[in-house]
Amino acid sequence: MLRILEQSLRIGVITESPPNHDEAELMRLGIELRRLIDTRFARSLAIRQVDAGSCNGCELEIHALNNPYYDVERFGIHFVASPRHADVLLVTGPVSRHMETALRRTWRATPSPKFVIAAGECACTGGEFGVSYASRGAIENVIPVNVKISGCPPAPLELLKGLLAALKPSTQSESSRVAS
Repeated sequence: MLRILEQSLRIGVITESPPNHDEAELMRLGIELRRLIDTRFARSLAIRQVDAGSCNGCELEIHALNNPYYDVERFGIHFVASPRHADVLLVTGPVSRHMETALRRTWRATPSPKFVIAAGECACTGGEFGVSYASRGAIENVIPVNVKISGCPPAPLELLKGLLAALKPSTQSESSRVAS
């Protein structure tokens, strides 16, 4: 035990540096999101995140949205456990055959009007998995998608930009919007 204590005192504290994010850009996006959420969703936007077969890289970035650096709850964005309480479905990964039925049921259980966001390259295009015996490929092959957020994985700011793209009224076709 003494050896471990001496080693930790000799090495010191080893931590990662905080992530580089543009605080001004985060606040600009957050304020714009907050304004849209206040007017369209009575001050609170509920998101149900669905993993349709991803490697969990996108989930790590989505979880970062709730950490102290990004803290999206201050802008009125909350993640919920039930699709029945959700306004937005945030779907990651290519749709595996085993998740296809669950994804469709989740989509049907989400009350209208609902938005579906495909987050990550696999969700947008099927990624390296494509369509195969085990994968249905992109999310839009199974359910309608409103916004695609590319990236492997997309950074938290890109996820916020995608949310903003989904909520903004647009003359463009819903399924053709891509947040970059």
